[in-house]
Amino acid sequence: MAELLDDHPTLSTVPAAAGEPGPPEPPPPLDEPSRARAILAAQPVVEGHTELPRSLDPEDLPPVRAAEAGAQFWSLLVGPGEDAAGVIGTLRRIDAIRALVASCPEDLRLAHTTSEMAHARNCGRVAALLGPVSWTALGASAATLRAYHVLGVRVVNLTRFDPFAREAVREMNRIGLAVDLSGADQDTLRSALAVTRAPALLTRAAPEDLPDDVLGLLGENGAVCMVTVTDDPAAVADVLDRVRAEAGAHCVGVSHTTAPAVGYVPLFAELLRRGWSAQELVGLAHANVTRALRETEFLSRTNRIRPAAA
Repeated sequence: MAELLDDHPTLSTVPAAAGEPGPPEPPPPLDEPSRARAILAAQPVVEGHTELPRSLDPEDLPPVRAAEAGAQFWSLLVGPGEDAAGVIGTLRRIDAIRALVASCPEDLRLAHTTSEMAHARNCGRVAALLGPVSWTALGASAATLRAYHVLGVRVVNLTRFDPFAREAVREMNRIGLAVDLSGADQDTLRSALAVTRAPALLTRAAPEDLPDDVLGLLGENGAVCMVTVTDDPAAVADVLDRVRAEAGAHCVGVSHTTAPAVGYVPLFAELLRRGWSAQELVGLAHANVTRALRETEFLSRTNRIRPAAA
């Protein structure tokens, strides 16, 4: 019996009859740009920084963006001269962004949670998140901080660690506001990371200005460095390689692209050539920042029994 089994040819070894086609050849492997497009088609990008367009004329809507964008943080940062305290300018921006989203119901959808972000994507819409707010727009008031949260803001940009900052960071953890450390100096970064219990964001990160030890602290916190993508994918890949090496692959993210018409395929293709895995690229696209926001939400839910700061 064993001999019969040993001698019996398997289907894969039986030669094709004369005139019959053989088994089809396996398809050639996809090149890096094709693989990048496939990843981005299934895993759209969360962009950390989107500016309100100068023109809100209906003919110019929806605003231009990369085709691979699946969610966007809409900046509420008040520029010089807009308002001394920043509060009025911030409220105007919130109102303008809400009006913009309402005018593009087939394209944009306001989101306040990671669940709402996913729902927007499943409905074929780009999720719009409010934030970050300027530190000066708080007026050193925790009550103002909470009011922004009620209005739908989900990120605040902490740029200096003044006496108000320590309690403000704790209050942000309590109510579910992400701490954005873009533009903060190294001392502020270290102080804020020592206080916050939720992962920080750097929605406009400049990792090239940060020493290795600070990147290591960001990695320990689970922070996400959202890097600007330019038309030089190799240079951007160099920056991301360093963040991955010093902070970890869980800390990389995308701020925005300076060339929306080109999008993110060239960068993702370059990273594939450098040996980045598909899982790491999904993290870069959206999974890392989504994880940071989800942890911020979870921390808030567990802290709601704490009394509010004055």
